[in-house]
Amino acid sequence: MRIGTTTLRFDEVDVGQELPEFVLEITPTVIVSTAIATRDYQDVHHDRDLAKQKGSKDIFMNILTTNGYVGRYITDWTGPEAILKHVGIRLGAPNYPYDSMRMTGQVTSKELVDGEGIVTVDIVGRNSLGDHVTGAVRLALPT
Repeated sequence: MRIGTTTLRFDEVDVGQELPEFVLEITPTVIVSTAIATRDYQDVHHDRDLAKQKGSKDIFMNILTTNGYVGRYITDWTGPEAILKHVGIRLGAPNYPYDSMRMTGQVTSKELVDGEGIVTVDIVGRNSLGDHVTGAVRLALPT
């Protein structure tokens, strides 16, 4: 995945365009550190024994972390001047340690709104269990 140092312009994006795949290796450290960074102290995100007692196979990633990776995925593709307008996601299969999440996206619409170049990207993040996250991101790109 290219990490943009220059920002894509609205006219450089086409409906149907596929974003490069982003692969996140999910480790216990990723899950625990991001839960703490988002001030989510629920035991299922950092205590394997308690997570198992509550019926989970292991600790798992929290939604705030997933939301952050969705934002990162989009801004790594667009570059630093893109403005995220709306991130709408839904969680599915948990992200457990020792798996990977493969995030993909596709531009589904683009329109000029009050002089702003608005682009919508549908995203999916999959792990070995299925879809971890699905949703859409609306963003503004320079025109």
